[in-house]
Amino acid sequence: MIENQVIIITGASSGLGKALATAFAKQGAKLAICARNEERLYKVEHQLINQGAEVLAVKADVSRREDVDRFISLAEDRFGKVDVLINNASVFGPGPSLLVDYPTEAFQNVLKLNTLSVFLVTKRVLPGMLIRDSGSIINVTSEAGATGFAEWGAYGISKFALEGLTETWADELQKTKIRVNMVDPGEMDTPMHDVAVPDCDYELGSPENRVDVFLYLANATNVHGKRLEAQHFEAKGFGDL
Repeated sequence: MIENQVIIITGASSGLGKALATAFAKQGAKLAICARNEERLYKVEHQLINQGAEVLAVKADVSRREDVDRFISLAEDRFGKVDVLINNASVFGPGPSLLVDYPTEAFQNVLKLNTLSVFLVTKRVLPGMLIRDSGSIINVTSEAGATGFAEWGAYGISKFALEGLTETWADELQKTKIRVNMVDPGEMDTPMHDVAVPDCDYELGSPENRVDVFLYLANATNVHGKRLEAQHFEAKGFGDL
């Protein structure tokens, strides 16, 4: 049952994050959402509240430890617990660029937001989950986290690191009832994809059509340490995982 579960979603002001917040709200979940873009974040918050959802929206840069601590503290104070954490916040960085030409500062910034943030948020949420011995952590990865693509620069490298981080945490938590998984949502029609593939000439998926696997993992107590592809997900097909 997703109803009344407390769901944290980072990077929820647009794209997949917004679609996830909307999907979980429709299921009756309580939401704590954050993003760096305050205007878009509060617009999403108002839309969800108008749909009857209980929502806490906090402007936060999850690559900054002080922002993470404030956001999670406010969520725990408001809702008393965290049932599901979805580490979704990410950036592509500069448009397509060879590594030899990649700006060093941009490389550092992409790794901070796409990888360090997952470490910071998960580390902050985990103590409460461990006390209750319950929870689901879902990290958003990419095909570029499994295969190196020329000109995808720091983004792909950050997702390789995220996949290693996910696998490590899954191994460390295997004797608990906390599940750690990652989802590759596939290529989607989002502003970030416009940066990654500026002259895209093929059909892209919709973020709204890639949320089912996340809803499934919120409740699937028997799925741990897996890498799932959202575009190929069929709930009935995961009974043996």
